[in-house]
Amino acid sequence: MTYHSTRGQAPILGFDDVLLSGLARDGGLYLPQRWPHFDASEIKAMAGLPYAELAVRVMLPFLDGAIAEDDFADLVADTYKGFGHKAVAPLIQLDSNDWLLELFHGPTLAFKDYALQLLGRLFDHVLARRGERITIVGATSGDTGSAAIEACRDRANIDIVILHPKGRTSEVQRRQMTTVPAANVHNIALEGSFDDCQDLVKAMFNDQPFRDGCRLSAVNSINWARILGQIVYYVAAGVAMGAPGRELCFAVPTGNFGNVYAALGARHLGLPIRQLVIGSNSNDILTRFFATGRMQSDGVVPTLSPSMDIQISSNFERYLFDLQKGDATQVAARMGAFRQSGHFEVDDHTWAEARALFDAAAFDDAATLDVMRRLYEETGQLIDPHSAIGVAAGRARRRDSSVPMVALATAHAAKFPDAVERATGVRPALPPRLADLFERPERYDVLPNDERTVKDYVANIAGVAA
Repeated sequence: MTYHSTRGQAPILGFDDVLLSGLARDGGLYLPQRWPHFDASEIKAMAGLPYAELAVRVMLPFLDGAIAEDDFADLVADTYKGFGHKAVAPLIQLDSNDWLLELFHGPTLAFKDYALQLLGRLFDHVLARRGERITIVGATSGDTGSAAIEACRDRANIDIVILHPKGRTSEVQRRQMTTVPAANVHNIALEGSFDDCQDLVKAMFNDQPFRDGCRLSAVNSINWARILGQIVYYVAAGVAMGAPGRELCFAVPTGNFGNVYAALGARHLGLPIRQLVIGSNSNDILTRFFATGRMQSDGVVPTLSPSMDIQISSNFERYLFDLQKGDATQVAARMGAFRQSGHFEVDDHTWAEARALFDAAAFDDAATLDVMRRLYEETGQLIDPHSAIGVAAGRARRRDSSVPMVALATAHAAKFPDAVERATGVRPALPPRLADLFERPERYDVLPNDERTVKDYVANIAGVAA
């Protein structure tokens, strides 16, 4: 198994090098050159497996010997043994054919844990074997940062720097990042939006001398291993719902397209997914694309679902590569146009192909609160604003009521207590292990949205001249 860049000008790499590289050197994103495929009997044989064992079966073909099977199985088992539910990613029935996939039972109460807890262990394993050290740089709109920090804290061969938009995460999200006392953890509160944070991270990776000197690596979903770790819970849900003998649909709240691209990856592997529904907030760039065939970036609007306050969906490039049938020249041209003008279009045939599988819907804050309130009244379930958008999108855009619709619950309600209380009148409590979160001292640095300033900061941590 080898990996190539969506823009076609970067070296072909094996899994361990892709893991450590993150962003490809040509600015593209890595994808497998050939997708593995499980036949019906192989998918059926996954039924009843513990989550960790199923995860090994799903991911092992992507490693192609880069990590020994026994070692990988140990890493995966260690990753999920501390999750707060025996099923790891349990399915909750909402009504006769609507389901909720709970992805908040990890240490930081968000779906990012499912891949990032594994990613930290993979980094440790590969770096120790190679005798190397890296500096991880990442941008977060809320949940990636805390999950990445929790995965990488106190690891011997890693420094981690996370940029978050100052004042644009929930207080719980911010404190989960800034109260970690580990010496190898560094937080930047950037005076700007998440897209500004993401742009700075990409600028650092695209500066090859800086990237090499600081030994940069990525934890954002630009890192292929992140997508790989997320494919697993789609397969697990599908098998639990009766795949391969039963089709199903997923409704995914997403801004960066990484989570829903993992669903597409599960479909490549053979999972019988009939429909994928994207849920957006007022920052509806993805919904507008599927409505018009035009990707058009507008200004970011702060919402009650801050993890989706995004207007540059970086993982869409992987899907664009699929739509362009692997034509890296076309992908590079369109991404270049997007960078220059803030928009690009696809032709009618390509747009129709995208619409054959995908639907999308957008919900503003008022609609989000209404869904949270109604679901609580109907089922007693408290859900966070992002999960509410997933539920609402699935209900609004499902094509066939006879096919199960699984909405992704991407964060614990207690990560967004103000919004949940506003919608339902109930203030969700943090789990006991985080009960003292608001008493812990914070540690972060406020920096301007300036590339030179941020580079100097990261270089100092890496111990090199900027």
